[in-house]
Amino acid sequence: MRNMILALSVLGCTIPAGSHAQSNDQRIEWNQPMAPFRIAANVHYVGTRGLGAYLITDPKGHVLIDGGLPESAPLIAANIRKLGFRLRDVKYLLINHAHFDHSGGLAELKRLTGSRLVAAAGDRADLESGQVAGRPELPPAPAVNVDRIVRDGERLRLGATVLTANVTPGHTRGCTSWSMPTKAGTILFACSLTVAGQKLIDDPTYPNAAADFRATYARLKGMKVDIFVNFHPEFFDMEAKRARQLAGDSQAFVDSGELRRQVESAERGFEKELAAQQARAVSAPAGN
Repeated sequence: MRNMILALSVLGCTIPAGSHAQSNDQRIEWNQPMAPFRIAANVHYVGTRGLGAYLITDPKGHVLIDGGLPESAPLIAANIRKLGFRLRDVKYLLINHAHFDHSGGLAELKRLTGSRLVAAAGDRADLESGQVAGRPELPPAPAVNVDRIVRDGERLRLGATVLTANVTPGHTRGCTSWSMPTKAGTILFACSLTVAGQKLIDDPTYPNAAADFRATYARLKGMKVDIFVNFHPEFFDMEAKRARQLAGDSQAFVDSGELRRQVESAERGFEKELAAQQARAVSAPAGN
């Protein structure tokens, strides 16, 4: 079953028509409870077993990144409480991208915390409509109002906590990878890097997708990061790292080479998918 979850994650949650049962099974698996824990410094995992969410704590207030599915919101809220933190102390709610399995719980978490939602301009319309433009195959999410738009490189400050918005489009137009220095090193909350069903050629809704992916890969390969996390835990082998941490390895999540490996793997998948889409376009009958 774990392999099925990973395969579906790599496919980017694209759910074809007629697969309602599969969709429900996938959501149930993704939404299995996960005990919250501290990754490093003031960064805590508060997501489910299959969908990442991260709480960054500070005496001046907290930042929550991502909301999972709509049905994930109560689990994320419960995990925050289990760690001993108050929901009303969450001041900012961030998002990595506007697909339903990451934005679905935002509206409820915003209501529970009273926090302000921060996102890149490229994802604003999708978040506020609840549907990713040009992707009708993706399930909708509850619409949620964006309170603050961040530009690429802009810093979000809360007490001693400073998060930088690295807009890394491709997976969506506003895909944002948040980075932050900690006592354990720089952590990157990486937006998805896979094609995930996105059209790379002849897409009137997102004509620059292929160019955006290439620019994102080039940019991320130039970054220096000590801790890489993602919003599908399978992508960075979170459970194995957590097991090592529980066994006494305080550096279980530290790996300065992981970002480059992750990007190079995603880049190979992108080039393969681009070639496949180009081949299909050439072989398509005229007029289609």
